[in-house]
Amino acid sequence: MKLVVASRNAKKSIELEKLLSPLGVHVESVTSYPDAPDVEETGTTFAENAALKATEVAQFLDMWVIADDSGLEVDHLDGTPGVYSARYAGENASDPENNAKLLRELEGVPAERRGAQFVCHLAVSDPNGQVRLTADGKCRGKILTSEEGNGGFGYDPLFLLPEYHQTFGQLSPVVKSVLSHRARAMARLLLQFPTLQRTWLEDSA
Repeated sequence: MKLVVASRNAKKSIELEKLLSPLGVHVESVTSYPDAPDVEETGTTFAENAALKATEVAQFLDMWVIADDSGLEVDHLDGTPGVYSARYAGENASDPENNAKLLRELEGVPAERRGAQFVCHLAVSDPNGQVRLTADGKCRGKILTSEEGNGGFGYDPLFLLPEYHQTFGQLSPVVKSVLSHRARAMARLLLQFPTLQRTWLEDSA
């Protein structure tokens, strides 16, 4: 069984590959298919964007595809940056640029009002472009006033899990693979996977 990850974010693909490996699913990045489309994220929700990416890439490649759309929602900013998390500071913005903008937006905001959550939505599409599975996950935390840790990517060094007194940038990959929004979404997806595997085998027969 093989799933193509509809993301050119290498770290995100590695996370998904590790989360799926216990099922014996071979995960391949879309970067292995240079002609695959860069799907425009025109949806207004994480769910819509995940479905767009999964279905368009699946139809183009004629393969099963998993797509993730995820981001950060900050309470004080009414859920911003949300679906614009990757381009918060502008198109093609880097992680440091996005983090710097977030810190500017929260300058002077006290710790008790810096609540936030990471949100992830997953969608699995068959080669015909039909979404067969979806799942979502959330992880609550707080935004620090400066980055802590060199691990992870995106807003991870700013996102503190109060109960662990560490950011996603400080937590080990093993711990993050259990606690993160992506891990929680994947756990819910995996509960549905046996049904998908039967469908997969029937379609391949």
